[in-house]
Amino acid sequence: MAIGNNSGKTRSYNRRVVLETVRLQGTVSRTEIARRTALTTQAVSNITAALLAEGLLRDAGRRRSGRGQPPIEYEVNPDGGFTIGVEIGPRFQQSVLVNLAGRVLASRTSAVDDPTPAGIGPCLRREIDALLESAGVARAAILGAGVVMPGPFGIEGLSSVGPTAVPGWLAIDAAAFLGEALGMPVLVENDATAAAVGERLHGVARELRDFCLVHFGTGIGLGLVLGGQPYTGAFGNAGELGHVTVEPRGRPCPCGGQGCLECYASLHSLAEQLGGAADVDALIRDGDPRFNAWIDIAAEKLLIMVGILENLFDPEAIVFGGRLPDAVLDRLIARIGPLPNTVSHRSGRSVPRLLRGTTGGLTPALGAAALPVFETLTPDFGAVIRARDTGGSSHARR
Repeated sequence: MAIGNNSGKTRSYNRRVVLETVRLQGTVSRTEIARRTALTTQAVSNITAALLAEGLLRDAGRRRSGRGQPPIEYEVNPDGGFTIGVEIGPRFQQSVLVNLAGRVLASRTSAVDDPTPAGIGPCLRREIDALLESAGVARAAILGAGVVMPGPFGIEGLSSVGPTAVPGWLAIDAAAFLGEALGMPVLVENDATAAAVGERLHGVARELRDFCLVHFGTGIGLGLVLGGQPYTGAFGNAGELGHVTVEPRGRPCPCGGQGCLECYASLHSLAEQLGGAADVDALIRDGDPRFNAWIDIAAEKLLIMVGILENLFDPEAIVFGGRLPDAVLDRLIARIGPLPNTVSHRSGRSVPRLLRGTTGGLTPALGAAALPVFETLTPDFGAVIRARDTGGSSHARR
C-alpha cells in the first residue's frame, strides 16, 4: 500500500493514495484509511470529503461489527469517472469506454483507410463522440484516454514500413497530437504492453506477477510484466518480438531483415497463407492443408521463442493472446509441445508454461483504458499490483 505524506505540500499525491486505498479494499472507513496510509485522521477526513463532493467516492453505509456505532465506510463510485481505451492498427481502430470499476460500457470497431496522423485524427474524434453518445456519458466525465499502436516507437525503418506498421508517426509526438485531436489528456503505449496490462487486470494473468504475453496483432509483440509491473525498456520498445530472426537468411521482411518471426507466425502471415479466406473456423474443422501448413511452421518458430523467453525472464507462464481466434491459439499451443528443456522445465508447477489469454481482441484497448485510471488514481503502478498481490502490505516509494 502506498504511504501518504503529511507535510501538507503533496495534496494531489495524497488524494491518489486515498483513492487507491479505497479501490483496493473495496469498502473502508476513514480510520482504516488513515491506518493504512499513515495519513492523519484530519487529512483523510478532508480528502474523503472532497472526493465525495467530486463523485469519485460514495458512501457505502455502516458495517455492523461489535458494540457501538459502526463507522461509515466508503467505496469508489464506479460512475464517478470514465476512461477511453483505443487501439490503432494499420487497417482498423477499436475503442472502449470503461468506468472506474473496469466495466466496459461501450465499444466500437471501424475500418481505417488512412492510418497516418492526418487520417486518424478526425476519424478517431468521430469514433469517440459516437462512443460517448451510445453510452450516454458526458465528455466532461472522461478522465482521459489511453491509445495504443504497434511499436517500435521512433526507430527508422521498423515503425513506418510494412503491412503490420502504422506509417507516418515517426516524427510525431503521438500523445500531444492525439490529445489535441480528442480534446482530452492522452497517454500512448505500445500495443503489446497495454495488452499485458489488460490481461493482468481482466484475464488469465490476474494472479501472475511475472509473465510474458506474446501478442498476436497484425504483427507480433511482447508484453512483459516483471515483478507485477510492466517493463517497457529505456525508450518504450522492449518486447519487439516480431522482428527477432528465427530463420537466418529466411523470408524477406519489410523491416529490411530476413527470417523475422512476423513472417511466419503473425495474423498477417496467416492471411497470406490462406489467400484472404475469412472463415478460419471452417478451415480448422475441414482440416484445410493451407491452415495446417501455417500451424506447423508457426509452431516451429514459436517454439524457439518460448525457449528464449523462458531462459531470459524465468516467467511464471507465457500467455498467447491477441487477435488470432481462440481456436487458432489453442491449436498453436497444442502443436508447440513438447516444450524445450529450459529454466521453466521443473516439477511442482502450479501454472502451465503456456496459457491462452481470455480477453481476446479487446485486450489492448482494455489495457489502454487502464492507463488513465492509474494516472488518476494511483501514485505508483507497481504499488497497485504489489498491494493487490499481498493484501495491502507493500509500500511504495514516492
